[in-house]
Amino acid sequence: MWRGGAWALLAAALAVGLEALAEWLLRRRRLEARRREVLFFPSRVTCVEGLLAAGEGGTGGVGPCSCPLPHGESPLARLLARLLSARRSLELCVFAFSSQQLSRAVLLLHRRGVRVRVVTDADYMALQGSQIGVLRRAGIQVRHDQDSGYMHHKFAIIDQRWLLTGSLNWTAQAIQHNRENVLILEDAECVKLFLEEFEKIWENYNPAHYVFFSKEVPKENKHKSETERQLKK
Repeated sequence: MWRGGAWALLAAALAVGLEALAEWLLRRRRLEARRREVLFFPSRVTCVEGLLAAGEGGTGGVGPCSCPLPHGESPLARLLARLLSARRSLELCVFAFSSQQLSRAVLLLHRRGVRVRVVTDADYMALQGSQIGVLRRAGIQVRHDQDSGYMHHKFAIIDQRWLLTGSLNWTAQAIQHNRENVLILEDAECVKLFLEEFEKIWENYNPAHYVFFSKEVPKENKHKSETERQLKK
């Protein structure tokens, strides 16, 4: 038979164990919450100059500047902040890219020595307002499709650790006017799958494999006029 003192010790040990378990679960939940984020667009127009200035090595932060735009957090600001957190690599696979703020962030990463590789759609990279030419002239590696379908992916991989994926094209129209989403996720298994897809596309779009002016089946351009309008904004 257990005596009262033994039962008391057992109860105390159990209480301590349960408290430690609760603290561990709370820490794990907080850690998991930091490993994923969902951004919904359209994004209200805010000043992001502080973020970009900080990315350039300035002393600016996310603080007010002299511009008339409102200041504060927004989906675009959070997307920029995550993008600018890259230290080693950025793999970007995006259908349409005309946002000057996002383009400036990618250029900042390139100048900081981050390895940047971009995959995009051949038809849409040449439209007025596209930032792909700006990136290429800066020395960033860009590859594009050469088939009859669209390169319609919209995802990015940061430092082979963070995955950004969703419906968002990197255009002013999509950011400021469209109902869009971006999931930011730190998940090794998901990152591995998307990185494998990127590497497969990167190799398929190797210029050494191109046969220029050989397309026999033109792409369906039923959405092209809309995308031209988006890229011009």
